Amino acid sequence: MKLSGFSFVKNATKLYYPIRQSIESILPIVDEFVIAVGDCDADDNTLEEIRKIDSEKVKIINTVWDIEKYKHGTENAHQTDIAKQACSGDWLIYLQADEVIHEKYLPVIQNRCGALLKDTRVEGLLFKYLHFYGDYWHHLVNHGSYPKEIRIVRNDPDIHSYISAQSFRRIPNFDGKDYRQQEGTYKLKVAPIDVYIYHYGGCRPPRFFQKKRRSLDTIHKGEQWAEEVYKDQAEEFDFGPLKRTRKFNGSHPKVMESRIAAFDWKEKLNYEDSYTPNRPLFKHEKMKNRMLTFVEQNILGGKRLFAYTNWEIIDV
Repeated sequence: MKLSGFSFVKNATKLYYPIRQSIESILPIVDEFVIAVGDCDADDNTLEEIRKIDSEKVKIINTVWDIEKYKHGTENAHQTDIAKQACSGDWLIYLQADEVIHEKYLPVIQNRCGALLKDTRVEGLLFKYLHFYGDYWHHLVNHGSYPKEIRIVRNDPDIHSYISAQSFRRIPNFDGKDYRQQEGTYKLKVAPIDVYIYHYGGCRPPRFFQKKRRSLDTIHKGEQWAEEVYKDQAEEFDFGPLKRTRKFNGSHPKVMESRIAAFDWKEKLNYEDSYTPNRPLFKHEKMKNRMLTFVEQNILGGKRLFAYTNWEIIDV
């Protein structure tokens, strides 16, 4: 059995993505890791950071982004597909630039992939999520955050990244243009795996988080829209009352140790429940969402109401 890792990235260092840690976290169990590196800005050092990884397994593909051709975030999916198509493994492990695997889960992934290798009904594996927010000791568990997602797929040319690269679908005879199309696409049949993805997308200094938000909005809605919306916004993002998020008392992946040791923005965060952020409330902060979250977590045992699912689960 051969395992490939793959991802895409652009401007990781200037936006505070832990791309090196992400790759290194899965490197011990993969035979190769293919990374599509976009045309980064002059003040970014993503390529240099990836080249610091001391492994011949890492294969870099240099790409040029075109968000005019691939609108509404689909350039993310296009870049993901570029990396995926260069993989040679039986199973392909996908990690976005802010997603990290804890070393305790590496044998679990290997064993699960091996056990399901010949079960061709299974097209992918469904992972659980920890969404860190504000700092490394708080995470979001709420009605609005996704609790699961597909992060391993078979090496099948008809399986493609979907929408804005959050998930995957089977798209036979795909023309490589519309990654948001629904007609003629099929949800993957997946098996659950008892492994968490450590998602650090919401864990970065406030000024970097604001830059990341603008970057994502530019990719999804265009430069002109982002310019207009962000011209009057604060330079630093207001994370709101972290006391309303869930405390994390577990361990982080070892590859994150130096990054966590560099945490230096505590004084910019607010840990009081009564604090009101200086911006419109996010979903997880609104009363309706908080009530739905309470019902889901305390009455329904974690089952999500009206949940979006881009897969069909096979219980194997």
